[in-house]
Amino acid sequence: MEEITHRIPTSKIRKTFATLYNGFSVSIPKKELKAVKNMKHISRVDEIVTYQAALEESVPFIGGGAVRGKLDKEGHRLTGEGVKVAVIDTGVDYTHPDLVRNYKGGYDIIDDDADPMETQASQGPPTLHGTHVAGIIAANGRIQGVAPEAEIYAYRALGPGGQGTTEQVIEAIEKAVEDQVDVLNLSLGNTVNGPDWPTSLALDMAVDKGVVAVTSSGNSGPAMWTVGSPGTAQKAISVGASAPPMQTPYITIPSEQKQLELNSLKGTDRWSLKRDFPFQSAGYGLTADFEELDVKGKIVLMKRGRISFEEKVKAAQSAGAVGILIYNNTSGPFVGGVENRYALPAGTLSQEDGEWLLKQLSANSTAVIRTMYRKEQDFLAPFSSRGPVTFSWEVKPDLVAPGMSIDSTVPGGYTGLDGTSMSAPHVAGAAALLVQAHPEWNPEQVKAALMNSAKQLVNKEGEQYAPHEQGAGRLQVDKAIEQDTLVYPAAITFGKWSKNDIREKRTVTVTLENQSSSTRTYHIDPPFVLLDGMEWQAPPAVSLKPGEKQKVELSLDLMPSILGEGIHYDHIKITGGKEDILLPYILFMEEPDYPRVMAFQFVHGDLPNTYRYEYYLPGGAEESGIALYDPDTFQFITYLETRDHTDRGMVTAEISEVALPPGLYKALVYAKQEGKEDIIESMIYIGEEPVM
Repeated sequence: MEEITHRIPTSKIRKTFATLYNGFSVSIPKKELKAVKNMKHISRVDEIVTYQAALEESVPFIGGGAVRGKLDKEGHRLTGEGVKVAVIDTGVDYTHPDLVRNYKGGYDIIDDDADPMETQASQGPPTLHGTHVAGIIAANGRIQGVAPEAEIYAYRALGPGGQGTTEQVIEAIEKAVEDQVDVLNLSLGNTVNGPDWPTSLALDMAVDKGVVAVTSSGNSGPAMWTVGSPGTAQKAISVGASAPPMQTPYITIPSEQKQLELNSLKGTDRWSLKRDFPFQSAGYGLTADFEELDVKGKIVLMKRGRISFEEKVKAAQSAGAVGILIYNNTSGPFVGGVENRYALPAGTLSQEDGEWLLKQLSANSTAVIRTMYRKEQDFLAPFSSRGPVTFSWEVKPDLVAPGMSIDSTVPGGYTGLDGTSMSAPHVAGAAALLVQAHPEWNPEQVKAALMNSAKQLVNKEGEQYAPHEQGAGRLQVDKAIEQDTLVYPAAITFGKWSKNDIREKRTVTVTLENQSSSTRTYHIDPPFVLLDGMEWQAPPAVSLKPGEKQKVELSLDLMPSILGEGIHYDHIKITGGKEDILLPYILFMEEPDYPRVMAFQFVHGDLPNTYRYEYYLPGGAEESGIALYDPDTFQFITYLETRDHTDRGMVTAEISEVALPPGLYKALVYAKQEGKEDIIESMIYIGEEPVM
């Protein structure tokens, strides 16, 4: 401090920090910033910014504020006190002033030591994800998480750039269970939509050992079948993303009635433009597209395709644009993102909306774009992965929680992030509160309380989201704490049927549990809509004393020919508790329209001219293989491999001596099953990879 005041007489020391943070704040002229950064005893300089922590919105929104006034059975406030929560992620910045009191230990799987700090720049691409997740669960400082006095145990299973392997994640799960944690949070995943992926099975086994397991469902929505492992784990709590109260941007052309909703492009600044701006079309955003354009101070409209989102954003930023709009190259909306962070607002539009803007620009070259903002909440994030799960046909996600515009802790400060990675820790924090309030509950009871008390959401058109989109609904932790009746499993499936089947009755067993202090009589009401050839059977009434539970059978007697092909869903109502419980169910008529192949990977082997590949067949395949094409002419070259009658699961193999010229090839990975064929397109390199 003395060196600064001596060299910069106009400086003014504001505050000093010695308990949790070794540093101080100072006011200096901006031109002196570089000199301060170069001073010998200064390790880092951060500009003071104003934070509006979205946790101040999302935690009260899910009932977290109301819960903190309640007491557990020992008279302590419900804050997560004494509950051990494992954050299996990129590590945690345990020196952060909002986390330092809660951090109690953990392990670094990547470096094999007891120091699970986030990856630093000197170690590779730095990370911040785990710190953000930990803050949502249990920050206890400038911002407060859902369970601000829970104990955080960090397990660094994802290394530089946030990358990790299946074995590293499983090792982290095992170490956390060995450390006797109460709750696991895994805000990570892959694109394998199957119940038997190793990480999913590992989580199921952790639950069997008494640990509540919470995992993100994935960010590959809004299509069905996009929930990835370990979000497919049967016994874990898989969490999708919904919106807390937030300002949603809509754009229009002044004097026009049409308003276009924007989806954020992840990795760019949030759309916050306050005045009208001229806009300009820049084709696909190629370098050549900008050569004769002046887009300085304008919004740039670009079509998806040809180059990456990253290249589009970089080109527009270099050209001086104030905002970027990317519209889809096929019908409908889409979500996307960039790897690096850009201080430029960018949004995505449907093909139809993008072409409408082009039409307005063509009619009036001086047209401007105006942004309006609506306060909205409780809609599903477009990126939130949807279920259900292939093969088991189970409902996933189990519920949803806020996952948009969530500010939380990161190394050196705070930032806002989107994703189901942000939704899962809201639920993990809620689980910690339930464990404190009901230490005698097992993971199945905790999961039931969270799902039975969830709020069912409707979309912006007023239609209820399906069970495989929102699960049981949006988290309400205050209601979960007060839940006086538990019903589990809290979502059910009647599986797959065929129209060629004769009439068949299928039965599921659910447990009713009376958590209240008085005798209750419950009734199970089947869906309101009944068809000829469909009959529900359930006990007329179930009377339970306080603390008593009973298994009951619920049957569906169905003539398959009465239902159309595809997915069918609804809710079964259980009455008799303080509030009614809605039990979502699904069933399929005929083979569902799931992707026949997913999760293709192709890498070089350990020896020259050897390669390893893998892809996942969720339902097996009558035919599958990898065909190679010229990426420029799309002319067929050869098959890298073909297979017949392959069982469901991961296909892995190693090949050698590939007789092809070195270069880039377009690979089409295909699979045919039950009359449907799906293809994954990917670019692969044959030969020694070029040095970039």
